Amino acid sequence: MRILSIDPGFERVGIAVIERDSSKKDILLYSNCFKTPAKVPFHERLTMIGNEIETIIKKYKPQSLAIEKLYFTNNQKTVMGVSEARGVIIYSASRNKLNIFEYTPPQIKIAVTGYGRADKKMVINMVFKLIKINNDVSSDDELDAIAIGLTCLACERFPDVGRP
Repeated sequence: MRILSIDPGFERVGIAVIERDSSKKDILLYSNCFKTPAKVPFHERLTMIGNEIETIIKKYKPQSLAIEKLYFTNNQKTVMGVSEARGVIIYSASRNKLNIFEYTPPQIKIAVTGYGRADKKMVINMVFKLIKINNDVSSDDELDAIAIGLTCLACERFPDVGRP
């Protein structure tokens, strides 16, 4: 199974492609933090995100999309922009006939650390223990995308994982 996993945003989009091989080992095929320039009009930023997702889908041919659900936030302007970016990403995945799985932050924390209130540091530490990362991954968005993909694979392996 090959998963395209996304930590959505409109300024920064965490992207990872993770595959579970025939020996049930999870392999990170690709990860990146895709950035859009702040000075570009918002609709063009959404187009850039859509184009990037389409390129990755064509190159890596995932069967599924795993994406973070929006959770509570105090910044309405940001949540609206992220919501619109999520729409573009989900549209691209749907258009390419990918299965779509959505996970809340607590579900991701449970699946990756076993604790639904884990902090960012705990999640990052477990990501590095759960999957081999060859490149210099330093962006939280990129690491979050990897965690989302691992959540999807854990939920496939153990259907009760990540469910509150």
